[in-house]
Amino acid sequence: MKKPLFIGSAVAIVTPFTDNGVNYQTLKELIEFQIKGGSDAIVICGTTGEASTMPDDEHIAVIKFAVEAINKRVPVIAGTGSNDTRHAIELSKAAEEVGADGILSVTPYYNKATQKGLYEHFKVIANNVKIPMVLYNVPSRTNLNINPETVKALSQIDNIVAIKECNLGQVGDVVNLCGEDFAVYSGDDNTVLPMLSLGGKGVISVMANIIPQDTHNMVDRFFQGDTKGAIKLQLQTLNLIKALFSEVNPIPIKAAVNLLGFKAGHCRMPLTEISENNLEFLRTEMKAYKLL
Repeated sequence: MKKPLFIGSAVAIVTPFTDNGVNYQTLKELIEFQIKGGSDAIVICGTTGEASTMPDDEHIAVIKFAVEAINKRVPVIAGTGSNDTRHAIELSKAAEEVGADGILSVTPYYNKATQKGLYEHFKVIANNVKIPMVLYNVPSRTNLNINPETVKALSQIDNIVAIKECNLGQVGDVVNLCGEDFAVYSGDDNTVLPMLSLGGKGVISVMANIIPQDTHNMVDRFFQGDTKGAIKLQLQTLNLIKALFSEVNPIPIKAAVNLLGFKAGHCRMPLTEISENNLEFLRTEMKAYKLL
């Protein structure tokens, strides 16, 4: 049996930047906010953390800082994906060396590998580390899907333990093919409950950056048998989610974190500032949610 890295809600945490690097003081504050808010794991240096704009030394330094700040209170899952397999191996090994509990590896983007290529890519990364690995399937960003049959083949590798899945239409097939001990996590905040109802184990969440307790509670209530309570929370979040995805992630969530009073700074280029109209939309929905 494979042990899941977590069951519940993991936050895909933003990386707070200054003009010269990372704002580690704010990162520490955000980590404490997440742990106090009930997040069951923290994903550092993922898409929401803008890892694609971080040079390797900074990328690993941020993972190391998170590992030390969290100090085993919850699992730390490090984003170490790349469309260059050798680079992904290097990042994954470095994350393991600094103490990450697991790695999150995204489907290679731009190259557009075959399903055989995807299998070989993820297999060789997994074989170069001992810590658990979570696949990340996000076709809207990579223009490539990990087919359920490929997920099944990968699930048979000992330390590939889960997938962050953004293709809701294939979740049932993945669960049927891979079995209950292979964890499927929702990668979309607006379909957490549908994913759980098909056998998912939780969510890797963007909205948890600002509503960690509600995101945790949504999943927890479902597993405690309070389906109505879980559905109520999911429905309650939908308008806020629309605002948080009014522009490409992580532009709105970083603006939202700043609105909460954290000094998260700006997104790095090529991402730009949120538009005035969408900032007002975001502010309105955060007020409606009683966050402001």
